Amino acid sequence: MNEKAIRFPLPNSEILKTLKAGDLVKLFGTIYTARDQAHKRLLKLLEEGKPLPFGIKNSAIYYCGPTPAREDGLFGSAGPTTSSRMDELTLPLLKAGLKAAIGKGGRHEKILRAFQEYGAVYFTTFGGAGAYLAKKIKSQKLIAFPDLGAEAIYELEVEDFPVIAAGNA
Repeated sequence: MNEKAIRFPLPNSEILKTLKAGDLVKLFGTIYTARDQAHKRLLKLLEEGKPLPFGIKNSAIYYCGPTPAREDGLFGSAGPTTSSRMDELTLPLLKAGLKAAIGKGGRHEKILRAFQEYGAVYFTTFGGAGAYLAKKIKSQKLIAFPDLGAEAIYELEVEDFPVIAAGNA
């Protein structure tokens, strides 16, 4: 098995072209949480020509609904949610420059082809390991849509965050 380290946001997306399905990857840097409702709001902003609450170009979105914070202020659990729920909401974000999505489970074939077309990658991570994954988050900041609670968008700083390349550029 090939293991790589990738930092987000990407300085360029060339490293994504070196990934093969099944590669273990450790993520570092800044990624963003977003689930169904946040995606709908991001798409509305794109449709209206308004800026997004974070720089989407060369970034990664983690399909995560975190649990309330521990004593240290970080999420108690930060496991992935089912990625296929975002299939119909993904294409406009890829067109806007998104380079990675992280979740669990399969994706529709048309979405996997779109990841390839836009030089992006779909990563899976470990369902049922939310407490472990939360320990890979070094800091978090609520950046958009606080009224959505667990579906708000958070900026996460991650270190050694384990994912597997499932659909690659």
